[in-house]
Amino acid sequence: MLTGDGKLVERCLQGDDAAWEAIVTTYARRIYNLGYRYTGRTDEAEDLTQEIFIKIYQNLKAFRPEAGNLLNWILKVSRNLIIDHYRQTRRFQHTAGSEEMETMNLSDEKLPDAHRLMEQSEASRFLRDGLQALSPELKEAVILRDLEGMAYQEIAQLLNVPEGTVKSRINRGRIELAKLLVKRRSQAGMQL
Repeated sequence: MLTGDGKLVERCLQGDDAAWEAIVTTYARRIYNLGYRYTGRTDEAEDLTQEIFIKIYQNLKAFRPEAGNLLNWILKVSRNLIIDHYRQTRRFQHTAGSEEMETMNLSDEKLPDAHRLMEQSEASRFLRDGLQALSPELKEAVILRDLEGMAYQEIAQLLNVPEGTVKSRINRGRIELAKLLVKRRSQAGMQL
């Protein structure tokens, strides 16, 4: 007997456009966010999201409901494609400028809000830069747990490593990230 995920995938495989639309609608934001957190660039995250959905559609028949839920399967496909992207570029590109600043309207009456947005943008940039400096294994674990909110067991299944390894990577990643952020903020003359 098929579960909800299994039924949705089965409908999609039978050509039901509404089923495919349901999959895209349900998971698009999460995939985009994952891509953005890895690349730090809107354009790359959008491209990766499209590539991931193409790959999901092409491989939908490989989904096995008895092996786990659709979200974990989609995240595994996403992760593999993002890793391939990383290997092809051999680096995660840094944002040349703050996208928030480029699109923000700095009229006089909005200066207090603009100042707050600049501070938030700067904090986001520091976090992105700090994540970029982590090893791929630590970065991946921190992103999945702290930014995507996944449970330890889900991360362990997705990464195909023991739960203890996941916890260790998250702990080491958090410690390294904190050290990097403190160092970079002190170099920039900022307070925590």
